[in-house]
Amino acid sequence: MKNTKQITTCFVSKWFEKSVANDSIIVVIDLLRATTVISTAFHYGVKEIIPVQTLEEVLTYKDKPNHIVAAERNAKLMEGFDYGNSPFHYMNEEVRGKTLALTTTNGTKALNLTESHHAITGSFVNFDAVVEYLIEKNKDVVLLCSGWKGLFNLEDSIFAGKLASVLMKNGFQNNNDSTLAAIELFKISDADLFGFLSNSSHRKRLQSLNMEEDTKFCLNPTFQSDIVPILKGGRLLKM
Repeated sequence: MKNTKQITTCFVSKWFEKSVANDSIIVVIDLLRATTVISTAFHYGVKEIIPVQTLEEVLTYKDKPNHIVAAERNAKLMEGFDYGNSPFHYMNEEVRGKTLALTTTNGTKALNLTESHHAITGSFVNFDAVVEYLIEKNKDVVLLCSGWKGLFNLEDSIFAGKLASVLMKNGFQNNNDSTLAAIELFKISDADLFGFLSNSSHRKRLQSLNMEEDTKFCLNPTFQSDIVPILKGGRLLKM
């Protein structure tokens, strides 16, 4: 049967409730860096991930057996935490089999908005796996860009544009301008995404903190994962 499912792009999380339909699959996107971190952590063996909104909440997991805790605000690792929002923090054997409690400035907040929906996370690390999953499920899709503190950002929107482009080549439909805009952003940036983002607010923010390698990895990861993280009962699990 031909796919007639719709794609909707939500550029900032505060517009989510106006964008979502009951039976949609939500793809949460925080490319720089939370959803890239999530894919990387699962790839290196993390058992499950608990996205939480506050520092106080993440600290409640600090002394639990087989748990690791991570916190980031304004792109910085918070004092008192060994793990933050860099994918490189999770590229080690120490995370294998652990439950990760994670709070970030934008991504984990977006995830908490989707708790009552069918939600997954997407990044360039697991891009192909997300595409296959969405085609197989054959439902309407909402691409939820986390943005930056309620504002639009380029990197999440470009990722949404690439994902929408591939889905539309596989029979998905679009009738909203936000997805068209995301696709156009993807088209003009695809040849050199790192260069295109050179003046973007978050790339400059990470550059000022000497985190350019994070940006490069998130835009062009060195490995691919077949894991699709899915949110169930407030926890991200391997699909």
